Amino acid sequence: MSGSRRGRPSSRVPAPAPRITEDQVADLVSKLQRLLPQIRNSRSDRVSAAKVLQETCNYIRSLHREVDDLSDRLGQLLESIDADTAQAALIRSLLIQ
Repeated sequence: MSGSRRGRPSSRVPAPAPRITEDQVADLVSKLQRLLPQIRNSRSDRVSAAKVLQETCNYIRSLHREVDDLSDRLGQLLESIDADTAQAALIRSLLIQ
């Protein structure tokens, strides 16, 4: 009997991902560095790739916390207003955008 069953695709080994060059890695790290406020505002021009990646992870975590906090605040705001007011309609229209 073959390795695949009727109705199920046979498992194939995925094609290997194309190799990324050191120059491409350096370019991506440089782009990340420009996006990170902690590093962008520092006086040092040379920052290790490891430091950039660590700061990227930290920044993403802080953005997640900020989104969670804003979501909580919005939930509290929505609970505190009358659903039929102009303020509620404005909030709903902003959320739909």
